[in-house]
Amino acid sequence: MAENLTQNSQLKSEVLGLEKKLNPSQISSWREAGFVFVHGLIDLSTIDAMADAARKHYPDPGSDEAAAITDFGSTGAMNFPSQIQALNRITLEESLLHAVSDLLGVEVCETRLTQSDVWAKYGRETQKSIQDNADQRIHIDYPNHTIAHPTPWHRPEAVEMIVYLSDAESGMGGTAVVPRQGKDDPAYRWPIIDSPGIGDLRYINNKAAAEDYFAEQRPELAAWRQSLYAREVRTDYRKGDVLFYRHDTWHRGTPLASKESRVVQNITFRKAASEWISTLHIGWAWQAYRDNKFLERLIAGASLNQRAVLGFPQPGSSYWCEETLQAVEARYGMFGFDITPYREQN
Repeated sequence: MAENLTQNSQLKSEVLGLEKKLNPSQISSWREAGFVFVHGLIDLSTIDAMADAARKHYPDPGSDEAAAITDFGSTGAMNFPSQIQALNRITLEESLLHAVSDLLGVEVCETRLTQSDVWAKYGRETQKSIQDNADQRIHIDYPNHTIAHPTPWHRPEAVEMIVYLSDAESGMGGTAVVPRQGKDDPAYRWPIIDSPGIGDLRYINNKAAAEDYFAEQRPELAAWRQSLYAREVRTDYRKGDVLFYRHDTWHRGTPLASKESRVVQNITFRKAASEWISTLHIGWAWQAYRDNKFLERLIAGASLNQRAVLGFPQPGSSYWCEETLQAVEARYGMFGFDITPYREQN
């Protein structure tokens, strides 16, 4: 697959069948090339509901408020868990959980959610600062997800995904990725540290500013980084598409047309055992104490797999004893929580 992709390629999503499962070729693409791009994992009614909520939350393209936004943080992310039920449904969509399980080669209950947030990005004619995200530098995502370094390529520990909540405008704004071409690919030399923000390298988000910095400070890396841009391919995304990639996949966000916008949901799961991969935003328990009890209702109505990826103790866990069975039922029983599966394996 990867060998046939060129810089001008537009990566089209593959439409999944009714079973909503990744096939062996797609799993292999993620494991070998570093990404897979699919359509059909999430019902479009849920995608539409999330897109509508995001439009109400974020400024309209072309507004003064939108013009002032220069990076992801300044948009004020919508985070899981949310009182917007579509955000929660996408996060815990069973087809996504099983896709993550297939990609990592572990059971769903052996994975953990570490990120789920919705972001808006805006197009504009000029870049405002060196941290402007309109035209990103090529990078890998692991530094702000883990305090360690990704494991060797054949031992992936986490799955990242971008769920697109809008259609591409005029073919612009697609995520660019660099397909890995085998174990000796020079683009994926070890260790993966030649990106702004790693080690003693300054963090710079904007592409032009970042590459000027490399040309001045690390000229021996500047030409090599240009080879990454020469090999990138871009997603030609539609609403509901999902790009699965890895913490060690080279990628970047590309510019939107002026006064256009793009809204996505970013979601990450890790292997449960990989505790050095952090939760990227405030944890789930922080949402307790809301008057409408939305978090308690979410947990009570979740499947065993959905609870597991949030870190809830699984059936058979040493956590469970007669006292904790009674206590958890007392906390969540009035919302419909069924303690039976936990009691049966105690």
